[in-house]
Amino acid sequence: MTPSFRIASLLDKQPIGQAVEINGWVRTRRDSKDFSFLEINDGSCLRNLQVIVEAGLANYQQEVLRLSTGCSVRVRGMLAASPAKGQSVELKAAEIWVYGWADPETYPLQKKRHSFEFLREIAHLRPRTNSLGAVARVRSALSFAVHRFFQERGFQYVHTPIITTSDCEGAGEMFTVTALDLDNLPRKEGRTDFGQDFFGRQASLTVSGQLEAEIYCLALGQVYTFGPTFRAENSNTSRHLAEFWMIEPEMAFCDLAQDMAVAEEFIKYLVRHARENCAEDLNLFAGFVDKNLPARLEAVLSQDFARITYSEAVERLLASGRNFSYPVAWGADLQSEHERYLCEELFQGPLIVYDYPREIKPFYMRVNDDGKTVAAMDILVPGIGEIVGGSQREERYEVLLARLQELGLNQADYEWYLDLRRYGSVPHSGFGLGFERLIQFVSGMANIREVIPFPRTPGAAAF
Repeated sequence: MTPSFRIASLLDKQPIGQAVEINGWVRTRRDSKDFSFLEINDGSCLRNLQVIVEAGLANYQQEVLRLSTGCSVRVRGMLAASPAKGQSVELKAAEIWVYGWADPETYPLQKKRHSFEFLREIAHLRPRTNSLGAVARVRSALSFAVHRFFQERGFQYVHTPIITTSDCEGAGEMFTVTALDLDNLPRKEGRTDFGQDFFGRQASLTVSGQLEAEIYCLALGQVYTFGPTFRAENSNTSRHLAEFWMIEPEMAFCDLAQDMAVAEEFIKYLVRHARENCAEDLNLFAGFVDKNLPARLEAVLSQDFARITYSEAVERLLASGRNFSYPVAWGADLQSEHERYLCEELFQGPLIVYDYPREIKPFYMRVNDDGKTVAAMDILVPGIGEIVGGSQREERYEVLLARLQELGLNQADYEWYLDLRRYGSVPHSGFGLGFERLIQFVSGMANIREVIPFPRTPGAAAF
């Protein structure tokens, strides 16, 4: 039986003189007098495998000469050293079977460069392109690396709920989950009566798994979540999605300094993994997407992340003399333009900003001794801005209760969260890393819609 190979494995092993079989899609076909050249790709790597098909093959006239970009085939033949420049091996076909035809008149992915905007319109076909196929492979490799990083360090993987009744961020930008008849909503006191809904109360898609992860953190010590989160924010920027994936570790007996150290180590680990395991795809990005990508990734690995307080960041921004679109003032949140100026121009590398004003941060962040700031941190990287947000969590019952009341949150909704402070509370910290922003950073893609298979944005939820 002829062994079947993925093209990446075949090109790496190069078993010259061995009979092999491959499956894939035709990228191009070129014809000569007595034979044809097929470029076949199966998605396992960026490289194509050149297949030589002689005119004497039984189905050469009827099928091989009809092959066009997008057709799917199975090829059996002998692997040989290639005399052609730029490739080490080629496959000399003994048999070819056609799985499926692709009409060259209507197939939208002909051999030319397509804009990313156009490719978003055909999300069911865009993974077949070099760039989006490379993104998919990098995303897969880094997903694996996320789990390996935490498993190697004794973290337990926790599945937190996608449907929740807790608004972690307190911003109210949540998608409601309901089984009610939208054309005949039950009413009570002039409002929708969610007491008659499936869960007996209003439920939403989660914006974060953090609060639930804290439950397991305060039992198992070190845990992490990695799953989809949702934000009903009407934003059409290149950095925002309505559905995105978050990595959220939580660590007991951990303060903000330790939290920052783990987050920095985590980012470096992922960047190093991508460089070591996705070099071919990263070279594509460096050549056609962002020529500064190699230097930016090297800057992550070659130096410690700079660290400044929020107050110092505001001072630096005010002293810059820049006319920012959003005014800079102590107590106002840093905007993307501020973040990028700090890490791209001022520090020219990754930067951690910490100790933010309490008024602009959620209730669960630990209040510092000055009473004005909380033990929060953001990691900023060039080209993206914020990629990580984290904090030491408020472990003091009285302070947490006061914060809930201060922000007007319903205490009854958070009694279970307060219980964690009543019974064996300990200092603990965590952070959230937006996976798509990480992929953006590693790939150099300008728009976050290119680094998730099926982007969900305002007005767009196809597939």
